[in-house]
Amino acid sequence: MAGEGDSEPGKSFKLLGFLDVKNVPCSRESVLYGSLGSLVMGLGHFLATSRVRRSCDVAVGGFICTMLGYWVYCRYNLAQQRIRQRMLREGMRNRILFEGSYLDPEKQKAGSERSDS
Repeated sequence: MAGEGDSEPGKSFKLLGFLDVKNVPCSRESVLYGSLGSLVMGLGHFLATSRVRRSCDVAVGGFICTMLGYWVYCRYNLAQQRIRQRMLREGMRNRILFEGSYLDPEKQKAGSERSDS
């Protein structure tokens, strides 16, 4: 019974029971920015209108919108970064594979420059 409910150092935190905040890319930042957006929007609405219940509704809506907005932005950037990494990895592999052969693009450039002179 001592181990149940205790937070272990290596154990991840699951938001709503299914979103593993530690292992899913962009989830931690999305939750943090969502919390900040919730605070700003809820407090701003409360200061403007002094309506508590409505301000809580705005805060929840602000959390959802900010979290989902940053999630999409972050995942798009992560996908772009992975595409660039894959292209770079393939380019490096091709460079190693073709270096010194007749298919080497650097060798073909040097050959065309010599013929132009």
